[in-house]
Amino acid sequence: MIKATPVPKDAIVLADDLRAALVHVFRRIRHEGDNDPSGLSLQHRLLLSTIGQTPGIGVAELARQEKLRGPTMSAHIKTLETAGLVRRDTPNPEDRRRVGLLLTKQGEALLDDIRSRRRDWLARRLAQLQPEGAQALRTAIQYLNEIGE
Repeated sequence: MIKATPVPKDAIVLADDLRAALVHVFRRIRHEGDNDPSGLSLQHRLLLSTIGQTPGIGVAELARQEKLRGPTMSAHIKTLETAGLVRRDTPNPEDRRRVGLLLTKQGEALLDDIRSRRRDWLARRLAQLQPEGAQALRTAIQYLNEIGE
């Protein structure tokens, strides 16, 4: 059995502080998407994002990934289809039961709008920082990317 390396207490404190700060910032950014004129729920916005990131994903795969039951996911997709935001691709010739999901032009535009509003909110907040604060964040981004690799 492999023994876990002890974690220094200062690293644990830093991890707790960083996690709390990231959660707070992510909530604020997500809140900026709550004001979109489409009136979509957070779940629907998340599904649009996932479909946009993985074009052609199937309903069953999407349900597994989002940890939702198949019928629940089908209802969400139907709502997005009715709103003109998602369309079904042509059936897979190897498995005609599998039909991938794609964003429509309207769905792409809405997702771009949500992302732009969130980015603009964050940019406005960053622009208010003192230059040394902005530089500290630039440096922190390098380390956060290393942690994420």
